[in-house]
Amino acid sequence: MAVALGFRRALWAMAFLVALLGGLVAYGQWTGDGTKQNFGIFGAPFKLASTKGGELDSQTLNGKPYGIFFGFAHCPEVCPTTLFEMSASLKELGDSAKDFRLLFITVDPERDTLPIIKDYLSNFDPRIEGLVPKLEQLPKLARDFHIYYKKEPTSDGSYTMDHTAALFLMDRSGQLKSTISFDENRATRTSKLKNVLAAH
Repeated sequence: MAVALGFRRALWAMAFLVALLGGLVAYGQWTGDGTKQNFGIFGAPFKLASTKGGELDSQTLNGKPYGIFFGFAHCPEVCPTTLFEMSASLKELGDSAKDFRLLFITVDPERDTLPIIKDYLSNFDPRIEGLVPKLEQLPKLARDFHIYYKKEPTSDGSYTMDHTAALFLMDRSGQLKSTISFDENRATRTSKLKNVLAAH
């Protein structure tokens, strides 16, 4: 029974990945280093509670490059790995990335309060800002940014969250410039960051 369930989940995950990649390809043409142009419509304006205080209005991001990553504080691997690797890349880039901001948007607002997310992110680069949507805001955010999230029960009576593992890099005009995959190699990740920092 457990094997069958695992197999069905694997097939479902594969189908979702194929659909996601198909959707991303529709936004533009990939270049050799993983970046692409002319993504089309991706994202939408938002105002979300921020670990920096008050609400972050996405309109204030105009003119600066930034990244968006959807995750949650109880994430066992994908989120801490991604945030650790991004922190290392930002440190490597130094002053050239001083204006870059990385937005960590939780898909688990039932547990991830602002204090919890703030404490969680204190382990990473200070340019990473936590955003906590209201539960009713999540479906629209997911549609606008083409991400997936789903609550999955665990054997101890709690739950975990399945979610999209890609990180989105936005250029200074607020357009999707490229994506960084989970556990992408450092050279490619740094190259993509340099490209979005250089884009106007």
